[in-house]
Amino acid sequence: MSRYAVETAYLLSTAFFILSLHWMSDPKTARRGVFGGVAAMLVAVLATWAKPEVARFWWVAWPILLAIIPGIWLAMVPLTAVPQRTAFSHAFGGLAAGLVGTAKYAYWYAHEPEMLTGFRMLAIVVEIILGYLTFTGSLIAAGKLQEIKWIPQRPWVYHGQKLVNLGALALALILGVVLMMYPASAAAPWLFALVIILSLNFGWMLVMPIGGADMPTVISILNSYAGLSAVAMGFVLDNKLLITAGALDGSSGLILSIIMCKAMNRSFFNVLFGAFGQVQQTAATGEQKMYKPETIEGAAQVLEQANLVVIVPGYGMAVAQAQHKVRELYDQLKKRGISCKFAIHPVAGRMPGHMNVVLAEAEIPYDDLVEMDSINPDMPQADVCLVIGANDVVNPAARHSGSPISGMPIIDADRAKTVFAIKRSKNPGFAGIDNELYFGEHTYMLFGDAKAVVGDLVKQFSGGGLH
Repeated sequence: MSRYAVETAYLLSTAFFILSLHWMSDPKTARRGVFGGVAAMLVAVLATWAKPEVARFWWVAWPILLAIIPGIWLAMVPLTAVPQRTAFSHAFGGLAAGLVGTAKYAYWYAHEPEMLTGFRMLAIVVEIILGYLTFTGSLIAAGKLQEIKWIPQRPWVYHGQKLVNLGALALALILGVVLMMYPASAAAPWLFALVIILSLNFGWMLVMPIGGADMPTVISILNSYAGLSAVAMGFVLDNKLLITAGALDGSSGLILSIIMCKAMNRSFFNVLFGAFGQVQQTAATGEQKMYKPETIEGAAQVLEQANLVVIVPGYGMAVAQAQHKVRELYDQLKKRGISCKFAIHPVAGRMPGHMNVVLAEAEIPYDDLVEMDSINPDMPQADVCLVIGANDVVNPAARHSGSPISGMPIIDADRAKTVFAIKRSKNPGFAGIDNELYFGEHTYMLFGDAKAVVGDLVKQFSGGGLH
């Protein structure tokens, strides 16, 4: 394929990437957006493979074919594992960028040292630092989300940690500047290897002090890093498509990070260095808060008498795979003329849109999914608020200045006339603090697996006791 044909294919691929993001912004066209992104990547890979300098290396096909196996495996994970799968994908992207930068530097150093200009070295240094730190950082993030035993969920901190982390990054940047000035010197390969080691080390050191509550935001920030490393790789390889695709990836990750930080009333600095999610030590007051349990029969009777029911889904619902039972409960309520809405917090689950996707799997009408800012004014008119596996996003403690989640926007579940909270255990949420909602005057607990509890509620409506 001629160079002009390749560039034309790259232009087509770029257009599909942009259209894919545009289509993904609306549920009605989201499926088209997925296929658009797949088409864009397919065109990009085939066009690159068809380049004259690449096509003659037939063995390039083997890595592509081998990559299909883990690709299919990653695509088959359950919806509850999408956040950690996303982190895992970022790890691969960061590693790819780092390895390409390493290989390109090694080749130019050995065969074409005149190619190691200051600009190219700047691009390579940015590529390897961002690529390798994204690799190790994303692996740790995925491990925290997967709750691997030897990776602590809570922040792993020690005295002077911030100085050590920033010092490692600063040293890598200083060595990078030295490499830009003397890219072909005898000591340059050793300095290059040291930059790689520092970057790999900085990645895991950056994420380990961050608690599980902030992992979704960390993933989106690492997504930005992966995109920026791809941009740098594009400059190194003189590939315009990589620059464009990387810029789209980096900017979308940045926008997502901003949305999530706003939803939690946090800043980037606070996420990266605030140790949010650390277990909070509460002072003994002599007053022990008590839950008020409710029976399935009692909860079903109250639900049947309601005019407006607001359901707040959370990660616990997704883990229990209760969305289909929730749909059955939704159908029973609608059949009785009861208005039923779903209140969606921007960071419900573990990523923005996570709950939307889980509920869409159960074919719950998208029109009944209401964003937090739109549903909150209606919460005082809600006869029942049914909280299913949600915790920090409905915690009234966010309204208090002394709370670790102070200022975080929440769904005003406590302002409903009656609250039923389905929870597997009495353990706190990601923030590591008790949920004041569960001890409220009008809150009643339904302890148990979300799928089983909602299933029992459905039985009460469909023939087990209510008519």
